[in-house]
Amino acid sequence: QPVLKQVNYVLIAGNDFDMYQSQFLELRQRLLYAEKENRKRSHELSSALDEIKRVVAKRMNLTINRTGLYDMKWKVSNLTRKLPVHLTNMYYYLPHLREYEDAIFPNVIFGQQRTGVSLVMGIPTVKREKQHYLINTLHSLLYELSEEQKKDCVIIVFVAEVNAEYVNSVAESIKTSFPREIQSGILEVISPPASYYPDLSNLKKTFGDSEDRVRWRTKQNLDYSFLMLYAQPKGTLYLQVRLNCLVIFKQQQKYLNMHLLVLLSGKLFKSEDLPLIVEFFLMFYKDKPIDWLIDHLLWVKVCNPEKDAIHCEKEKAELRIRAKPSLFQHMGIYSSLAGKIQNLKDKDFGKNVLHKAHNNPPAKVDTSLQIYQQYTLEKIYKGEDCFWASAPVAGDYIRFTFLNPLKIERYFFRSGNMEHPGDKLFNTTVEVLPADVSLSKELVDNGSKFNYPATKDGYLKIGAFENGIAEGGVSQSIGKIQAIRLSVNSDSPVWAILSEKMFLSKVSYIKISPLLGNA
Repeated sequence: QPVLKQVNYVLIAGNDFDMYQSQFLELRQRLLYAEKENRKRSHELSSALDEIKRVVAKRMNLTINRTGLYDMKWKVSNLTRKLPVHLTNMYYYLPHLREYEDAIFPNVIFGQQRTGVSLVMGIPTVKREKQHYLINTLHSLLYELSEEQKKDCVIIVFVAEVNAEYVNSVAESIKTSFPREIQSGILEVISPPASYYPDLSNLKKTFGDSEDRVRWRTKQNLDYSFLMLYAQPKGTLYLQVRLNCLVIFKQQQKYLNMHLLVLLSGKLFKSEDLPLIVEFFLMFYKDKPIDWLIDHLLWVKVCNPEKDAIHCEKEKAELRIRAKPSLFQHMGIYSSLAGKIQNLKDKDFGKNVLHKAHNNPPAKVDTSLQIYQQYTLEKIYKGEDCFWASAPVAGDYIRFTFLNPLKIERYFFRSGNMEHPGDKLFNTTVEVLPADVSLSKELVDNGSKFNYPATKDGYLKIGAFENGIAEGGVSQSIGKIQAIRLSVNSDSPVWAILSEKMFLSKVSYIKISPLLGNA
């Protein structure tokens, strides 16, 4: 525009510039054309620049996406290489695990990594508002295991909580109660990483269950899956044990060909089947409770949809064997779900003798222990029931004074029973009082001339309780025995049950069992 104004000014200037008019007009036309072309080129350049920017941005975004995809594939591939083949599908059902490489590997608090056993027992436990059953369940599991059986099994306690303080407190409680079992490797204690669990705050409510119940059963499915996968490579059979139950342990060789043995409060699986079972759980872990999923899995495997329900139940029964009598009994009424009460009892269980009766010679019985309800010392001596008393303290005793002194060759005492395996006598000695009065006086005055230490009141210490049992022989040089006494040498943290007692002599056979434990 400034150029054009200048041209107009020249044209008006006067006659001196007439001769140049045609040239200026021509120049003006050329300048106008050049300006028009300049605007056109500028627009084209601007469009071209925009296109270049768009293409560059698109290519950069594609590169970023491809790199991210590659990184993700590499990460999953890396994780997959760490996992057994049967675990790789977990990332489909629990996709959040892709971000946490170690989320499926447990925190092993105690354990010797025992493998190659016949039986693996898994016990999941969570924090409860009311009763705690873990220690009693472990006592029940270990109660009748022989040393050979203990070498061929492993018990895994899965503390399914992520609060480190709580997990450590449970682990220490187990270590305090079962130091030998922890040391030997029969007992393991594990917990899950916090990153194992997905977000459980927005689950869909189904079957009329409350939000809390849906969350509880969903987490239970995840807990069982975690425990089963950890246990799977350790042994031939896997026994899933509910926390609050009593157990009668038997060799399970006859069940090696079964798929699922139902034991009311426990389920026995072949370990080789666990990966399939866990994958099925994870497919539907948010949808249904664990027991329903087990039943559905059996339905999928054997039921014909063209046949009726009766036929289906028969087919499932071929895979799902129910042990009779049951090897388990549910104890306690409080579920791990807050507010849930469950009165589960197996009518086939409980036929175990909680005390063993024997013919005992006439005797007077007495004790310094505080007797619980009807479980008196007289009843165990007569073979009618066990003897049960509150926690003994140092100086307490249980005494059997024979009306007619007799020679005793051997003795046997058992404390604890199937329902209260932890109620045992600890740091308790077995003592006998010689019937010869002069001998007793000599023991008091001069000490023992036998291979047994003597007490200040004339008794000889002939044995002691170990792991709830006291047994042994009696030197015949002592002569006839007037009384046998069980003397408690230190305070006990638990109550006591005497469930079996035996004296073997030339004239009689006596057996009595003590049970000391927590009421």
